[in-house]
Amino acid sequence: MPTTQTPPPNAARGATADLCDIYITDPVDKVTHGGVQIAQPIFKDLGGKIRFSGKISTVKCFENNPLVRKTLEEDGHGRVLVVDGGGSLRCALLGDNIAEMAYKNGWDGIIIHGCIRDSEDIGKMPLGVKALNTYPLKSSKRDVGLRDVPLTFAGCNFEPGNYVYADKDGILVSKEELKAN
Repeated sequence: MPTTQTPPPNAARGATADLCDIYITDPVDKVTHGGVQIAQPIFKDLGGKIRFSGKISTVKCFENNPLVRKTLEEDGHGRVLVVDGGGSLRCALLGDNIAEMAYKNGWDGIIIHGCIRDSEDIGKMPLGVKALNTYPLKSSKRDVGLRDVPLTFAGCNFEPGNYVYADKDGILVSKEELKAN
């Protein structure tokens, strides 16, 4: 009977499956996973960059995106913006103009607990974008929202300064930067 060896996990690739193999060694029926959280699989990959990671910055807003725009105007090198839009499916918190600005300002990715629009154009940008879905209506601009506050959705706690790793397999959140052993 032929045997094939499984290659060892390679955290340097940044793949969430490899990071799980290294940092979550207990079986699924254990209660805790140490310092690494796995988000529920509720997000769609909508950006042109599927694998992305970085230090978390957060925005909490509901059906209003002025603070999303303001945050993405900043230098984003090494960061991922995590937006809690309350899971609303009634409007988009990100469109192609803001996404292009995010890319030009060096953001590695954006995770939105809500919707985006202009998905065809955003899908061509080398920017990581995960969201619940798409919706063609833009958001309101009357409520600013909150910046750099802890967020909880998809079974994870997203805290400013922590780290997030995302790819087609899912989203991981860690208090510490995950590196190759």
